[in-house]
Amino acid sequence: MLKENLKKIDLQQWSAPELRDDMPHGDMPGDKIAIGEGHIAKAKLIFPKLIEELKLLDSEKAVISVFGGSGVGKSETASLLAYYLSEAGVASYVMSGDNYPYRIPLYNDAERASIFRSEGLKALVKEGLYDKDVQKTLDTLWKDETDPDPKKAEEYPWLKAYQEGGRKALKAYLGTEKEQDYEQVNDIIAKFKEGKKEVLFKRMGRSEEVRYYDAIDVKDIDVLVIEWTHGGNGALKGIDIPILLNSTPEETREHRRLRARDGKTDSAFTTMVLEIEQEELFDRAKYAKIIVSKSGEFMDRSDFEVK
Repeated sequence: MLKENLKKIDLQQWSAPELRDDMPHGDMPGDKIAIGEGHIAKAKLIFPKLIEELKLLDSEKAVISVFGGSGVGKSETASLLAYYLSEAGVASYVMSGDNYPYRIPLYNDAERASIFRSEGLKALVKEGLYDKDVQKTLDTLWKDETDPDPKKAEEYPWLKAYQEGGRKALKAYLGTEKEQDYEQVNDIIAKFKEGKKEVLFKRMGRSEEVRYYDAIDVKDIDVLVIEWTHGGNGALKGIDIPILLNSTPEETREHRRLRARDGKTDSAFTTMVLEIEQEELFDRAKYAKIIVSKSGEFMDRSDFEVK
């Protein structure tokens, strides 16, 4: 039905519908979205191009991903796009990729920190820089959570080797199949495209006991919208239209602070994580079919070429 439903959409006559309380949104338990004028402007900009891209597909089921830096507005923009599609006669469902890490946020944050610190220590040992005085200083830096801070390496030159070793190991974990269950997401995408009536979607909140599955009837759903920081990752299979919402680490961190996603948005460790995520997003931008800047303008893939 996707092709037939798309034929009914006249972009020359289309206008964004008024928002409703029951509009679709992501399916992560407890997650909240706060739609603002900036999100609406982006969704209105993207929607006509999205329809054009959907019409080029030779299938009756489509999967789009809205990806970008953590806190950049993926949830809001994806919800609006799904709402606009549904109101135009193209039934859509919003899937939150944040349901698919192996660990809840608390434990995953701890795993990230553990990887950084343990591999940082190994780097010090390998370089012959480790001794009891170094460990004593590290104990203080760990307590203050300033061990990833580059400025501290100016005070303690040996810390540079520690930070480089830890960062390298963290980069090999963040967003990879060690952290995210891409296999399960790919299975959902495959079943959706096969036309299965019901598909089990994972639910994972911010505490260990909030982990379960919901059976969702997707037989009449035309478009699956995945909103996820890692929605452009190469391990994902079956994404038809990747949409990148671009932002700088600074813009991302400020957005996270306003949404109160965590209590340490300004920490040196969070800054490093966002920088690593940004490097991956920069690399994956060349595969996006639609790219929109933080200010709400279309960008070209060439903007992400290494000069």
